[in-house]
Amino acid sequence: MKISIERGTLLRAVGQAQSVVERRNTIPILANVLIEAEGDCVSFRATDLDIEVVDKVPAQVERAGATTVPAVTLHEIVRKLPDGALVQLTDDSASGRLTVQAGRSHFTLATLPREDFPVMASSEYSSNFSAPAPVLRRLFDKSKFAISTEETRYYLNGVYMHVAQGENGQALRCVATDGHRLARIDAALPEGAETMPGVIVPRKTVGELRKLLDDDEAQIAVSVSETKVRFATPEITLTSKVIDGTFPDYTRVIPMGNTRRLEVDAAEFARAVDRVATVSSERSRAVKLALDEDRLTLSVNSPDSGAAEEELAVAYGDDRLEIGFNAKYLLEIAGQVDRENAVFLFNSAGDPTLMREGDDSSAVYVVMPMRV
Repeated sequence: MKISIERGTLLRAVGQAQSVVERRNTIPILANVLIEAEGDCVSFRATDLDIEVVDKVPAQVERAGATTVPAVTLHEIVRKLPDGALVQLTDDSASGRLTVQAGRSHFTLATLPREDFPVMASSEYSSNFSAPAPVLRRLFDKSKFAISTEETRYYLNGVYMHVAQGENGQALRCVATDGHRLARIDAALPEGAETMPGVIVPRKTVGELRKLLDDDEAQIAVSVSETKVRFATPEITLTSKVIDGTFPDYTRVIPMGNTRRLEVDAAEFARAVDRVATVSSERSRAVKLALDEDRLTLSVNSPDSGAAEEELAVAYGDDRLEIGFNAKYLLEIAGQVDRENAVFLFNSAGDPTLMREGDDSSAVYVVMPMRV
């Protein structure tokens, strides 16, 4: 195999591959990226046995072929090469070495045979549809902060993507929760997605998928089966196993009868929470909200580090209410608001609180209060 490829193109492709590779694994071949050259393009394939990413890029292929090299090392080499450099990769299968050359720089890397590289078994996908990148980006970006990191509740370690009944008919919905907060985001149901089985997309896959969704013009081809999910652009294909478990009935924790309505400037609210939380104890991060007519008082009282208080002008016309929250949860939820105003709906100091972006009900967040 002998190819020439522009440094920027190579860096993007190898960067996508090396981020999938598990740093600590006991199978040497899983640390490698499979490079396959044919025609006028080169594909870079990496896997950790749960996720597989394939990135196809244009290149000058002088001699077709395939080999595998350590992904992280190759990425570091390419990253340190000068911008605009033309990189030449030459594989000598007899010596088991790949030569990387750019200008006066010359590297030799050990290779492993391509036959040893595991390729994820193809799956019959029961549902195939396409969706614009910005739609998928919104669904996953707004829900991923609520993914649980608790390994014992593995079925919460991802985003539940499924078809649900929204306010305006059927919707493509993403839900994530860790038991303390919940995010439920809806988008119009793409054509062909009606029969899609509900799947839990793992946290790592959600992180990798984000790299495919930066191009606003891109259409993402989505394929779903009971065990796998695949997201593809013409250049990149990301295939992942889904979490084998049942996502809980999240509808039971979304409060429907919360009537106390607070409307506040989302950015101003986030800044105020951040300021008063400076003196909260690391363990509890508790912030108290005291609501009076058109006035919100945020306060923290920590015996160890001190006290803080800040007042905001808000729209609130109900009975006085005092309620406490974890500051981190409030900041994460406020950070999801794209519109100017956030609307909080309360019931009592012990009940879950609902948050929406203005009058938009396609994104709903729930946060559990805490005693302060």
